Amino acid sequence: MRLTVFGATGGIGGQIVRQALAAGHQVTAVVRDPARLTATGEGLDVVRSDLGDPEPLRAAVAGRDAVLSGLGARGRKDAGITQVLTRPVLAAMEAEGVRRLLVVSAAPLAPPGGQSFADRAALGVIGVILKAVYEDLRVMEAEVARSATDWTVVRPPKLTDKPVTGEYRTVVGGSPRGGRSISRADVAHAMLAMIDDRATVRQGVGIAY
Repeated sequence: MRLTVFGATGGIGGQIVRQALAAGHQVTAVVRDPARLTATGEGLDVVRSDLGDPEPLRAAVAGRDAVLSGLGARGRKDAGITQVLTRPVLAAMEAEGVRRLLVVSAAPLAPPGGQSFADRAALGVIGVILKAVYEDLRVMEAEVARSATDWTVVRPPKLTDKPVTGEYRTVVGGSPRGGRSISRADVAHAMLAMIDDRATVRQGVGIAY
């Protein structure tokens, strides 16, 4: 497949690029600073952009089978950045008629059904601490849902830097019960696996161990 990855220098985005290249896909990595991109390999094309304007992004997404985004705030001080950076991606995709989009959000934004009391309590505390970050993600999710894309929003809980296992649980429209963490590598693995999964289109998908 021909894929475009935004946020390719981040933890999840970098994993998407590396795993996609290893699987033989053609990957366009859109980054603000190419020097921070550690992934290498045949089939990799690097595009430099600060995502301030959708027009230059059109060539980066044109003709692609899917766009995958690891864009997101690194902490509370970056709250608001996810929606700002995602808007030009959506505009470029719609201008080029590219349909498939997978983005990363967070577990606290999943519907509460199926979660234990302990799960809800833990997510509630995190939601208070990172309120601005999650409000940013909530706005981003709403804008993605209003777009013309065939979107999937992936909602992981606490992220770790452990290696890929390929063994995790996913719940379309909810969250895995008792799931408290997952590695960035396995989030990337799941996003790549969901590209052709029609059951995840225009859905939020919870993922955890």
